[in-house]
Amino acid sequence: MSAFTRTRVRWEICGLVCVLVAASAATIVRGQLGSRNAPIRDTDDGIKYARGQNVVPVFEGWVANPDGTFSLVFGSWNRNWEETMFIPIGPDNHIDPGPADQGQPTVFTPRREKDLFEIVVPKDFGKKEVVWTLNSRGKTEKAYGTLVKEEVLTRHMILTAGSLNEAAVAGNDDQGDEKDRNQPPTVAFDPVQPVTLPGHATLNVAVTDDGYRQRGGGGGGGRGGRGLRVEWMLYRGPALVAFEPRISPAPAPTGGKVSTTVSFTAPGTYVLRAKAIDVGGMEINKDVTVSVK
Repeated sequence: MSAFTRTRVRWEICGLVCVLVAASAATIVRGQLGSRNAPIRDTDDGIKYARGQNVVPVFEGWVANPDGTFSLVFGSWNRNWEETMFIPIGPDNHIDPGPADQGQPTVFTPRREKDLFEIVVPKDFGKKEVVWTLNSRGKTEKAYGTLVKEEVLTRHMILTAGSLNEAAVAGNDDQGDEKDRNQPPTVAFDPVQPVTLPGHATLNVAVTDDGYRQRGGGGGGGRGGRGLRVEWMLYRGPALVAFEPRISPAPAPTGGKVSTTVSFTAPGTYVLRAKAIDVGGMEINKDVTVSVK
């Protein structure tokens, strides 16, 4: 083989490798950034990790309240696809300034959880900031809550968890929830007695709703359209619990009594959350504390 031929072959191989690398990189970038017609996918560096990754606090944005105060809204991103993480309140899970405990979760289920809790700040909050810090797996992550105009939300956006209703599709997503015919459900817990191991508790709630179904049968974001229901989750606690069932359908479109049985494996104080979701995609959370001995 001549020197010219060998050089040509090398250039062809190099060109093929570059094309393959570029195509692979483009695939990863598309997976991370999404497209105009597809939602963004959380794929990190292109690899789905079942466990071993850290948790990232997320500042969702802020809402102006009718009394002139502001609500800073936070969520979380557990970078694991299977592993639930426990980060107790303290040096590894704290909020500044003020007390370390300001209502944040200590249990982080896999992947993204939006609109988990709010911190109300005064009218004169101005350019101050609230910082949520999480330390996990040797990494420190911070979420900064500020009143920058780029992060403003509406209460309606919080109640629909980012899904689109008729008004939003029509370009009117800045309406307050008082202007939306579909109003969020209400949730009220029955009293829950302390639990002695081995044991379980029955959670009973009364859920009510206006029964309004938007045109097209749902909220447009995938959350509505399945009927009024309550989804149960562990918000705080020292160990995993088991809900049976995890999703409790309401007996009627306008509500009724729903229940679940929750089983415990370790003593401690648990905060359990009932998330009521109506057929139009509106969501509301209600928490109850259970003592387990």
